Amino acid sequence: MIFTILTLFPDIFHSPLQESIIKKAFDKGLVNFNIINIRDFAADVHKTCDDRPYGGGPGMVMKIEPIYRAMELVESIYGRPRYVLLTPQGRPFDQATAERYGKLAHICLICGRYEGVDERIVGCVDEEVSIGDYVLSGGEIPALVLIDAVSRNIPGVLGNEGSVADESFKEPLLEYPQYTRPEVFMDMEVPAVLLSGNHEEIRKWRRKEAIRKTLLKRPDLIDKLAPTEEDGKFIREIMEEFPE
Repeated sequence: MIFTILTLFPDIFHSPLQESIIKKAFDKGLVNFNIINIRDFAADVHKTCDDRPYGGGPGMVMKIEPIYRAMELVESIYGRPRYVLLTPQGRPFDQATAERYGKLAHICLICGRYEGVDERIVGCVDEEVSIGDYVLSGGEIPALVLIDAVSRNIPGVLGNEGSVADESFKEPLLEYPQYTRPEVFMDMEVPAVLLSGNHEEIRKWRRKEAIRKTLLKRPDLIDKLAPTEEDGKFIREIMEEFPE
């Protein structure tokens, strides 16, 4: 899969893309990165990529021309990718979107900055995406978040494909609690069921604890769950543990 990134600050990407799972995926040839400096497509000697907003107001707005020229170059080399604009106005990024993007051959991430981008660029992209309702300095960090989340869904990127199946948000549930050695630390013990070797009982415990954790930490997600009969039993048992 190809990730093309259009940005005013390409150096932000160099270190994160050279570490951990993403680096291994690159070394395997499963992902590739094109980091394109939008300033290279500015028309003037000063490489100007922003200007004052029409109608007045604070801050500066990214100009459409350099972005559009960069998009033209990308298409001349690779054909048209799926264009995603990182912006606070976008649809919230979630696991389902990460899985959908993981099936693409080429995605181009456009990183906004300053007070935003000229609205006319919205008509040139396929989607607008946000990673949350808070203010960041630009779209570079959201782009890295998206790359990490999407890469995990590309076949072969993770050494254990079961890791993807068990992760949080594959369903509207948080992941069950995880433990490793030692069995006892400062009088805190690993749940006995995990040491039993009984795979069916471990499965049931993990499912129930995933539901418990979600009810306690993200009750909003439970409303999105299509519970099985077993899930319903677990939910009732968990709710009985809490006083009225």
